[in-house]
Amino acid sequence: MDSTSSGDGAAPRRLLIFEPAADGHPVEWLMHLIRASAKREELSVWFVVAAELHARLVEACPPAARDRLHVLPLRPVEQRLCRHRTLIVSSLARWWVMRRYLRLTGADAGHFLLLDHLSLPLALGFGAFGPPLGGILFRPSVHYGAIGAYLPSLAERIRDWRKSMLYRLMLLNRGLTHVLSLDPYFPDHAARHYWRGAKVRALPDPVYPPEPVAAGHDALAGTIPAARVAFVLFGYLAERKGVLTLLDALRLVPQGVGERMAVVLAGKIEPAIRDAVQLRIQALTAGQPDLWLRIEDRWIHSAELDRLIARCDVVLAPYHRFVGSSGVLLWAARAGKPVLTQDYGLIGRLVNDFALGIAVDTSDATRLAAAIVRMVERGPEAFFDSQSAARFVDDRSPERFAAEVFAGLLHA
Repeated sequence: MDSTSSGDGAAPRRLLIFEPAADGHPVEWLMHLIRASAKREELSVWFVVAAELHARLVEACPPAARDRLHVLPLRPVEQRLCRHRTLIVSSLARWWVMRRYLRLTGADAGHFLLLDHLSLPLALGFGAFGPPLGGILFRPSVHYGAIGAYLPSLAERIRDWRKSMLYRLMLLNRGLTHVLSLDPYFPDHAARHYWRGAKVRALPDPVYPPEPVAAGHDALAGTIPAARVAFVLFGYLAERKGVLTLLDALRLVPQGVGERMAVVLAGKIEPAIRDAVQLRIQALTAGQPDLWLRIEDRWIHSAELDRLIARCDVVLAPYHRFVGSSGVLLWAARAGKPVLTQDYGLIGRLVNDFALGIAVDTSDATRLAAAIVRMVERGPEAFFDSQSAARFVDDRSPERFAAEVFAGLLHA
């Protein structure tokens, strides 16, 4: 695979970006990186990705840049091992597959989109036998006691102890040259507590750019009745997203408040909780007949989400002790809408630091209901600072995200 010369006659730097997942944040990040690398003639980039994404990502590569951008699908056995339910198997498989494709492509450096899965082999000292490695650490939690109120359970204490040991050891690995953290508070913690913790640098979680609205994309938003405070929960509606607790909380809202509300749950419902959701909806309909509720159990197009968030007054993110960052905060802040979310970890800290809404114990239906009532009675705007939210969003462009990823690789 010979590289093509760049505009100044120098051979492009060969970089490899690896991600076996086919959903979630990495898909969005891959699109940002493809768009950015297409504009940089000094780079020749291989994207080693899930087979399901191959055609979509090839199509995203501009024709003029396809001599520098290469999208390689994982073989079935590689993909199966990299997604194995046993973390030891999947982590070692991802390290091995990265090594294989570094050799095949002749890349100068390799980047894991989700470095969390590689902490074990890197802690054991495994490298790529030449090319330096780096990646994005998505869910550090060992510093949560320093950034907010944190009363960890026994399971969380064990989890954080395990992570801390792995981080400490993997940062000693000479083959790991840079770690990018979506948590802006973690690099300082790493620098103070870990030898070679200076390898960790902050990376802005990118805001997904708005998409053009086509016919039908505003239909769902148009169903929300006027003169009501509209709450929207979107995304994959899983139990850990707080769907069941939210429905329980809505039953606890006084009827005089419920009749002033509209609530939309937009996204595929997790099959394991679908029956529980239906039971709660039946109870809610009986107990709160004047509360307007709509369940849209399907995949929602991003342009349709844009219109839905623009129409709503509050974005709901009632997670249950979720670790890491959330794109929901970015969607809401970009649209100028407050969020109602957990007071735990990074999400709670960002909401408080940037006045993005209300952060409470969302695993408690009573407290969640009380926060909903406050937002209806006082008005959602009372809990939101538009200037602070704008600063939060402005610092997190897709262009800066891609520039930081490539800067880490080129520095390595």
